[in-house]
Amino acid sequence: MSDKIIIESVTKLAHNWGRFDDYQVNHPRRDGGSQTVRREVYDHGSAAAVLLHAPEAGTIILTRQFRLPPHLNGDAAWMIEVPAGMLDGESAAVAAHREAVEETGYEPADLQFMFNAYMSPGSLTEKCACFLARYTPGAPLHAGGGLEHEGEDIEVFEIGFAEALAMIETGEIIDAKTIMLLQALALQQMRDGS
Repeated sequence: MSDKIIIESVTKLAHNWGRFDDYQVNHPRRDGGSQTVRREVYDHGSAAAVLLHAPEAGTIILTRQFRLPPHLNGDAAWMIEVPAGMLDGESAAVAAHREAVEETGYEPADLQFMFNAYMSPGSLTEKCACFLARYTPGAPLHAGGGLEHEGEDIEVFEIGFAEALAMIETGEIIDAKTIMLLQALALQQMRDGS
């Protein structure tokens, strides 16, 4: 297939926190032809996420916060997630570290990049850099909870790693980045024999 992609037009729909635009794009088809399609794209930047774990204790740190889109879709409004946030011009590692401290109060140690993942490539430009990091149980820098001036009201809780994995099966954890990072840690532990 040819890599010739032509953006024929971009129509602004809304530019508030992010950019929401309507694109008319001509792209190649697998059969050698081409086609023009219209796609609405939301761009609010890329993000970083981190799963804090304490291997010796077998625990992890998770958060719970209000999320309107799941509520609108008929799911629980208070989602269980790993700490995450926008890059805000920083490197992914710096953003992951910042978000861990802001949201959980815990200092991440041995930050390890695992993978990049597009959260919803059909409509969002957001790419999330996903990390694992260690934390020291019982030694937070502060209570966490996020930044009040950003409207954050984040519950922080420590849970057994096996219990968190089971919460994927029960549907208590349905956030994509959290599921991927929990599974990445499980795979890493299998490889390391721990």
